[in-house]
Amino acid sequence: MNSTQEANSDRHYILLVIAVVIGLVGVYLRFADFKHASSAANIILAIGAGMGLKAIFTIIK
Repeated sequence: MNSTQEANSDRHYILLVIAVVIGLVGVYLRFADFKHASSAANIILAIGAGMGLKAIFTIIK
C-alpha cells in the first residue's frame, strides 16, 4: 500500500473522531459538580489530545 492510500485509511479518521469525542467529554466534565471533576477532566482531555495527535502524525507520516 502506498503512502497516499495509507493516509486515507478509514481507521485514522475513526481514531480522530473518537479523540474529538473524548476531548469533548473532558471539556464538559469541567462543569460537573463532584470532588475531583477538574482533575478527571484534565486527564480525559489529555488522553483525547494525545489520541488526536497520534492520528494526525500517523496521517502526515
